[in-house]
Amino acid sequence: MEWQRVETAVRDKGPDMRVTIAGVELRSPVIAASGTFGYGVEFEDVVSLDRIGGFVTKGLSREPMAGNASPRIIETAAGMMNAIGLQNVGVKAFIAEKMPKLQKLNGVAVIANVFGFEMNDYLEVIRALNDVPGIAMYELNVSCPNTSHGGMVFGTDPPSLWELVARAKAAAASRPMMVKLSPNVTDIALMARVVEDGGADAVSLVNTFVALSIDVETRRPRIANITGGLSGPAIKPIAMRMVYEASNAVKIPVVGMGGIVRAEDAAEFMIAGATAVQVGTASYADPRAVENIANGLKRWCAAHDIAEVRSLTGSVKMGAL
Repeated sequence: MEWQRVETAVRDKGPDMRVTIAGVELRSPVIAASGTFGYGVEFEDVVSLDRIGGFVTKGLSREPMAGNASPRIIETAAGMMNAIGLQNVGVKAFIAEKMPKLQKLNGVAVIANVFGFEMNDYLEVIRALNDVPGIAMYELNVSCPNTSHGGMVFGTDPPSLWELVARAKAAAASRPMMVKLSPNVTDIALMARVVEDGGADAVSLVNTFVALSIDVETRRPRIANITGGLSGPAIKPIAMRMVYEASNAVKIPVVGMGGIVRAEDAAEFMIAGATAVQVGTASYADPRAVENIANGLKRWCAAHDIAEVRSLTGSVKMGAL
C-alpha cells in the first residue's frame, strides 16, 4: 500500500525532525536559549550549527549594558543562579559587528531576543532590526528577574504586558514575534492568553525563578545583586507544569525550557505541549549540549518508531499508569 511505502521511506532516512513556529521551519525542535549561547558566532567552531534548530541571541537593548556586579553566577543543588543583568553590546553594535557573520550561517534560525527598560526601548530595538536580513523572528523578553526595572515588570502585569506585545507586534511588521514569559506569576495560563490576545505568534517559557542564596559563614547573599534567577534541572518539574498549562490555554505554538539536559527531557516537554524546546543552563556544563540533545532526540525518535518529531507535541496521556 502507498502509506506503507511512505512510512518505510521515512524510516529508512530517519525521523523527520522538522517543526514549524509561526511560519518559520526549523530543522530540529532543539534551540539554544538566550544568554547561554552568546551571539551564536562564538559557538560556530564548537557546535555543528546545522544539527540544531536555531539559537536565540543574548538580550539586545537600545544601548550597551555592562550588566550587574560580580559575583553574579553561582552553582546550586541541581542547577545554578545568575544575575548577569542582560550584559550586551547594544543593538547598533550587534547589527554592525555580529550580524554580518550570522548572515553567512546556512539554515540555522537566528532569533533576536529584545529587551528594554521602557516600552519605547523595546520598540526602538525592533525597528533597528527590522531592515536587517538574516533574522528569523524576535523573542520579546518580558521576564528577566535580574534588572532593577523593566523586563519582569511587564511580564507580571497583564495590562502592561498586553500593551507591550501589541505595540511590539505592530513595530515588528511582518517578522514573527515570540514572547518569553516569566514563571514568577500566579497564573501562567492567563499570561499566555494575554500575549496571544496581544498578537504574539508564539510564546516561550519559562525564564528563571527569582531565588536567594546566602553564605552562612559571612551571612551575606552569595550574589552581589542579592537575588538571582534559578535555572537548571531543579526547576524542570515546575517548568513542565507551566508549559502544559500554557499550551492548553492558547492556540499559538509554545516553546518550552527549564532544566533540559538530555534528549528525554526535550521529548517530555514536547509531550507536555511544546512545539520546540530551548536549552540553556546545560550549555554551561557542556558547550555542545544543544547539539548533543538534538542528536539524541533524533536517535530517541528512531528507537521509538516516531516518524515525525512534531507528532510528540501535546501527546500526553492522562490518567493512572
